[in-house]
This record gives sequence, structure tokens and C-alpha cells, in this order.
Amino acid sequence: MDNSVTVSHVGGQPFQRKVAATYMRAGTSKGVFFHVADLPVECQQAGDKRDQFLLRVIGSPDPYAKQIDGMGGATSSTSKVVLLSKSDSPDHDVDYLFGQVSIDKPFVDWSGNCGNLSSGVGACAIHMGLIAPEALPKNGVMSVRVRQCNINKTIVTHVPICDGQVQELGDFELDGVTFPAAEILVDFMDPADGEGSMFPTGNVVDDLVVPEVGTFQATFINSGIPTIFIDAQAMGYQGTERQDDINNDEKALAMFEKIRAYGALQMGLIDQLEQAKTRQHTPKIAFVSGPKSYQSSSGQLVSESDVDLLVRALSMGKLHHAMMGTAAVAIGSAASVPGTIVNKAAGGGERESVVFGHPSGTLKVGAKATFADLENGQQGWKIEKATMSRSARILMEGWVRVPNAC
Repeated sequence: MDNSVTVSHVGGQPFQRKVAATYMRAGTSKGVFFHVADLPVECQQAGDKRDQFLLRVIGSPDPYAKQIDGMGGATSSTSKVVLLSKSDSPDHDVDYLFGQVSIDKPFVDWSGNCGNLSSGVGACAIHMGLIAPEALPKNGVMSVRVRQCNINKTIVTHVPICDGQVQELGDFELDGVTFPAAEILVDFMDPADGEGSMFPTGNVVDDLVVPEVGTFQATFINSGIPTIFIDAQAMGYQGTERQDDINNDEKALAMFEKIRAYGALQMGLIDQLEQAKTRQHTPKIAFVSGPKSYQSSSGQLVSESDVDLLVRALSMGKLHHAMMGTAAVAIGSAASVPGTIVNKAAGGGERESVVFGHPSGTLKVGAKATFADLENGQQGWKIEKATMSRSARILMEGWVRVPNAC
């Protein structure tokens, strides 16, 4: 692929930039992947110029909330960008930066990671030539060590290789994705945020007071992505809800956003409530319940005996159609610690994995918690790694065209 940035001309005047890109489905999300070196020079560093360029690629801000004039798919799962480069860290192969693009507002949120798109980083890095061909096995699995630059964490993606090429097709089925593909195992190493406990308040359960809404018991956790977990019944829900049950209820969405804002304040992620408006990607908010039978969005029956608990999570102000990968890490981490809201919903006790039900089906995530010495000299809960299976496939490669003014 020609990696140069070129410009189309009409009547001798610059019209559109033509920038190399890869459009990829990874996990239950999809986004536009760029090699940083392929971006216009002024967009290769963080700043307004890069954000404006990426907003235009995706088609935001769009007051119609459709992203018709861009690559976005008008949902939080499909309004994403990924920037890749060869890592200068001796412990990593690839640097990965994730941007969650707002659909109707003019900003890109760089505050967290996308666990789903993480599963495609290793495969895309190989495709882009960021991994030396001689390092690839003829057949087998290539473990790509990824530095997640948003949160300064390590992710290891285990990419299947067949005849020296990334194997994309296979029989692994992922609920929320229509067609089967090759399985990619993803390890999120030491996923808790920062040097301290993964519970920012020091407690596994806190009281969250939300004026004019109520007081809820909540588990605040920084693992995978900052997340607020609340018991479904305390909010008047069953935990079996599907997207339309929440997303068609403006009053419910406003309630969840208000709870999320007050939770972000209590977690120390923001200093003032108003800041939550410009930090839509984090924290996530989820409600959980014990296992129940329900019908998934594809019409399949999920039996009570198939799951340990049910989880419904919101992303960018809407109920997610399946589950964000980083939120799955938070679920696995919280489930492994006795006494959390998630652990209680799963039946309590010590756990090293859980199967949870989401609107599209089920997902298994593994995580083992230990109470250990932390880097800050204190003691607290620690997760060595969280593991889940995903899949990824390149949908299109070539160039995106962006008006030259961007």
C-alpha cells in the first residue's frame, strides 16, 4: 500500500487529502486504524489539528447523529480511531493510542482504552509492517506486546498465523458479531489503574449519593477502564434489559448520566461535575444482577444456568449492544474480589473467571485477584492479568479522503 499522503485537485486547487488507513472490526467494535507515519505531518502529534482531522474522518460532530459524511457508524461501538506506531520501548513491539470520537460533539476522548479494538492491534500491526516478517512463525501464534499509551498499560495479543499470514477466518463465535472468525486471546497485564489500589476510594463498596435520584451502593473500580457498578434492582431494573429498553427512555439515560457524573467525582476522575460532559468515555456505568434467563438481541435464549451473573453497561450515554472489552476486564476484576457488587451478584466467594450475560449473549473473562503489596507501599487488591477471547478482521484498506482544510 502506498503510504504517502496525497491531495486531490479540482481546477488546480487543493480539494481532499488522501490518507492511508485500515478499516477494521475487532471484538464487537470497529474503527479506522492509522499508522502514525501516514498521517499528515501536523496531525502526528497530539493537539487540535489531529483531533479536527480525526473528527472529519469519522464524520463528527453530526447534529443528526448519523455520521453520514464520514466513516463512523453512529454508535459508540463504531465511532472510534486507532493510531499505531513501532514502539521505542524495549519491552513492547507496538504503541497503540485509542480515540473515542463523540458523535454529536466536537471532541475526541483520549482518557481510556477500547478493549475490543485492542484485540485487533497486533493483527493490524503485522499488516502494517510494524512487526518484522522474520519474527513471524510460519504457522502458530505470534504474541505481540502492545503498549497502550492512553493508560500506559501492557496488552499482549496472541495472533494466529497461518502460512506466514495473519489468520482472520475461523470458527470462533463471539456474541454480538454475526459471523465466526479466528480466535485471538488477549491478555490485559496488571490492568488496575495507577500505582495504588484498583479501588480508588479504598473500599470495595461505597455509598453513592446522587441528588434528586437516590443513594446507591456502588463498586468503583479502575481496572481495564474506570467503571461504576450498581445493583440492577436498586435502580428498578432486572438486568435482562435490551438496548431499546434503555436507549428509548430519555429519562433513564439522563438518570444514568447524572449517576455517572457523581460517580466520576467520587472516584477522583474529575474535580467538578461539569467536567463529566467532556469526559464521556470514562468512567463507564453498569448495572448487574444475579443469573436469570432472557432472550438475547439475536433471539437466542440465554439460560440462567449459562451465566454467573448479568451485566448491562452504558457507553457514551447509550446502553451497549454487547459489552465493551475494557468493561469486561473491570467485570472480571471486580468479580474476583469478595464483597464487590459484581462478586455478590455472581454468588460471592473467590473466583478466577466468570461468564456474564449481556444484551447480545454471553462472555467469559478470567482474572485472579490477590491482596498484596502495591507500588505505593500500601496493601490492596491486585490483578496480575485479565484474559478474554476476541476476534478481528480487516474490512477494508486503502485511503480515507478528508477535506484539505481539516
